[in-house]
Amino acid sequence: MRKISSAQSEPLHSVAATRELERQTAAGLPPHTLMQRAGLSVARLAVALAPHAQRIWIACGPGNNGGDGFEAAMHLHQWGRNVTVTVTWTGLPAGKTSLPPDAQTSRERALAAGVPMAAEPPRDFDFCIDALLGIGGRLDGGREGTALMRNWLTRMQASGAPRLAVDVPTGLEADTGAFAMAAENTTTTTTDFATKLIANSQDRIWAGGTFTLSLLTLKPGLFTAHGRDCAGQVWFDDLGADSGPSASCTPDAWLLGADQATQPARQANAHASHKGTFGDVAVLGGESTAHSHMAGAALLAARAALHAGAGRVFVALLGSPAVAVDPQQPELMFRAPEALDLAQQVVVCGCGGGDAVRAVLPKVLSAAPKLVLDADALNAIAGDTQLQTQLTTRHRRGYSTVLTPHPLEAARLAGTSSKEVQADRLTAARQLAGRFQCVVVLKGSGTVIAAPGRPSAINSTGNALLATAGTGDVLAGMLGASMAGGLDAFEAARGAVFAHGRIADEWPDSHPLTASALAGRA
Repeated sequence: MRKISSAQSEPLHSVAATRELERQTAAGLPPHTLMQRAGLSVARLAVALAPHAQRIWIACGPGNNGGDGFEAAMHLHQWGRNVTVTVTWTGLPAGKTSLPPDAQTSRERALAAGVPMAAEPPRDFDFCIDALLGIGGRLDGGREGTALMRNWLTRMQASGAPRLAVDVPTGLEADTGAFAMAAENTTTTTTDFATKLIANSQDRIWAGGTFTLSLLTLKPGLFTAHGRDCAGQVWFDDLGADSGPSASCTPDAWLLGADQATQPARQANAHASHKGTFGDVAVLGGESTAHSHMAGAALLAARAALHAGAGRVFVALLGSPAVAVDPQQPELMFRAPEALDLAQQVVVCGCGGGDAVRAVLPKVLSAAPKLVLDADALNAIAGDTQLQTQLTTRHRRGYSTVLTPHPLEAARLAGTSSKEVQADRLTAARQLAGRFQCVVVLKGSGTVIAAPGRPSAINSTGNALLATAGTGDVLAGMLGASMAGGLDAFEAARGAVFAHGRIADEWPDSHPLTASALAGRA
């Protein structure tokens, strides 16, 4: 068993793949072995996380996740000195006469060991375990027992006690990270209830009290969309299957760690190098009109590109620019858009581009072999089929393109809604990458990096400090610098996204994170 961190990349497997791995692994073991291992692992982690807990509540559901909970309860009860373990069970759904065989065996073992069973949660508890559903199904209004499970989860959240989820937090979709919690009543929407529950989880995360032990495989949904908020600190136990079927199973995606976050090589002792050695980046955007001035977005991207290692950075502002030099970064070189040598530069286009970016996109798409498209460039392409055609055909010429949409921009490109994008971020990113034959960086909690023919990645770094204006522009500039440094588009995207998030993770609590400060640390 080990704690998951951003130091190492990890394979992620879907529910379907996990079930198949479970079937194959169990076939080579004596009956009930996997559940015994799972329950023992849950109990050991509970003791490690809360060694002084005296009142432990375990909420068990009607399937194998509940069986893991019963098995853990037996161990905790047998080990506990001055520890009271209380188990509540949802009971069986209508039409079912018993638990699945393994879960039934674990329940009988818990009863035989004298584990206290109760119809209601204990009034007071200082540690709780969610063993309700795991990957066993959606918690929605059509499922019997939903109201009871929801009530128990709410009690866990309201208690302030540390909480350990077995495999996957109940209500979280293991494949997507969507939070599938039904409303408590008809006047409260699912989204409202989920938001409240997740907000409470966030309090627990900062207090170090929300944990998930993922069993057999790591699931993508733990690390993107609502997953990081719901799961908190993730631990993993392969249940002894690391040399079995799982070892040869192709992952559905990867959790991106430092080992796969490539950075451009910049050797300080390469004396014969010069500024051209490390590539040129041209930032095209920052429209100024009589009513708005967006030069700051382009300047943020340009500063980030410079600090991230680009040899030279050019800035071409659109509209009626009133800026000819950046006093904070005088190294930036300003040019008219038509003066850029698009064929020789990595072009970052769209940051603060406004409506003016539409006029320059046809030339950019046709002439720039290495291109990062962000913000208003994406919006312009979403509304223009000719630009979409140009974008799609770039790969035939051997050109590299990276799109960096947030969920709403991705929805515009896909002709759908941001809600649908967020409901399955991995699929949304993959579909955009396939449609436009380019690398897609779908920003958000657990940023997704997807490309045709490459294994998709979910970034492990970053936090809510990045939820402020301009940080996306900084990422675009960092990405441009990585491409200028010689990395291919997919490697550049992984490296830049990881580094961007890591800066936020290491940001000192005593200083507010602003985009301009972030750019200076790129």
